[in-house]
Amino acid sequence: MSNDLPTDLELLNEIYRANLSAFTAFTDENRTRSNKIWVPIEIETLAKHFRTDPDMIFGRLYYHLNGKYRIAFKENEPLEFFQLRIGKDRHCVNFPYLASILADLREDHRRFAVATGIALLSLIISLASIGLVLFI
Repeated sequence: MSNDLPTDLELLNEIYRANLSAFTAFTDENRTRSNKIWVPIEIETLAKHFRTDPDMIFGRLYYHLNGKYRIAFKENEPLEFFQLRIGKDRHCVNFPYLASILADLREDHRRFAVATGIALLSLIISLASIGLVLFI
């Protein structure tokens, strides 16, 4: 087991990667689960991938991410991210909503990486300038 926990971005990326084909394969003729939108995920497989305890992954999804991303959608009907059971399926994510959340997280990550890169480049230029002034 690893002591490192996956970030929200890493966890959602892996859920998306592992379940995209199952999501897109669902049709009226090929009903592989109870509902198109809700895709059951394998928490044990995710835990093995991240070398952590399955309860850590479950807790992250059920207590943290579901609470973080639950929004009022219709009166008395919140938009949920994660459900324990949808029909006969267990541990389901709202896949289109997951994709939207993931897109936002990826954009935030890109924005952070660009800002950090610019700051690092500025630091290098400043240090080079100071070095030139001191040695000339």
